[in-house]
Amino acid sequence: MSRGYSPAWRKLTIVVLRPLLYGLLKREWRGRDNVPKEGGIIIAANHISESDPLALAHFVYEAGRYPVYLAKSSLFDVKFLKNVLVGTGQIPVHRDRADAALALKDAEEALKRGECLMFYPEGSCTRDPDLWPMTGQTGVARMALKTGAKVVPVASWGAHELLPYKKGEQSGLAASLKKGFHPFPRKTMKVIAGPPVDLSRYEGRPLTKTTLREATDDIMREIARLVGELRGEEPPKELYDHHKVLEERRRAQKGVEGS
Repeated sequence: MSRGYSPAWRKLTIVVLRPLLYGLLKREWRGRDNVPKEGGIIIAANHISESDPLALAHFVYEAGRYPVYLAKSSLFDVKFLKNVLVGTGQIPVHRDRADAALALKDAEEALKRGECLMFYPEGSCTRDPDLWPMTGQTGVARMALKTGAKVVPVASWGAHELLPYKKGEQSGLAASLKKGFHPFPRKTMKVIAGPPVDLSRYEGRPLTKTTLREATDDIMREIARLVGELRGEEPPKELYDHHKVLEERRRAQKGVEGS
C-alpha cells in the first residue's frame, strides 16, 4: 500500500520542533550542500543517543529536505504519536519478516516519490565503548543498489552528552557518561554530511551477501571517517562488531561454566 503524508502535519512539526531544537542545542554544522535538494535520497548516519534523531532531522530540514524515518512499529501503537507519524509520512518497521519486507517496499515507494529517507545502518545505538560507529546491517546498501538512490553519509557528535544511551557499555567513554537527560549547560550538536558514497563498483552485480556486506562496509567506513573528523581523532581500523562481541562473551561464559 502506497503511503503518503499530510502537508499540514509536516508544517505543524516544523512550527513546534524547530524553535524547540534551536533553544535546546547549540550547533556546529558542516556539509549541508552535500544533501541534494531534490530526488529520492538516503541519509545514513551514526547513532550514539536516543536524542540524536530529532537533532539529525533538524540538520536535514535546514539543508532543504523533510526527513522520513523507518520507525519501530510499537511507536505507531501510541494514539497521538501514531497520528503524528502517519501524518508526516514516517514508515513503520515490524520485527517479523513479512512486515519488514513491506516496510522496505514502502521505503522504495517513498524514494520514487522523491523523499529523503533517514537510516541508522547500525540498527541501534552504538555499543562501541568509545562510541565509534559499529559494523552496519545491509538494509541501506540493498535499498541503494536496488533503487539507484544516492547514500549521503552523515556523522553527528554531542547527543551522547545530552542523553547517554541507557544500555551503553560499562567501559571506555560510554562508562564515563552520567545516565539521564542533561539539557544544561546547552550541548553542542556537531553534524557533518559528506558527499554521496561511491557505490558504482557494485552496479549491475547480483545482490549477494558478499556484495551487500562490501557495500555496507564502504558506507560505514565513510561515516566513521566523518565521525573522526568531528572528534579530531582517527577512527578504529576495524569497526566494533556487536554480534561478534556477544558471541565471544557467550563462549567465554560457557567456558567458565564448564570448568
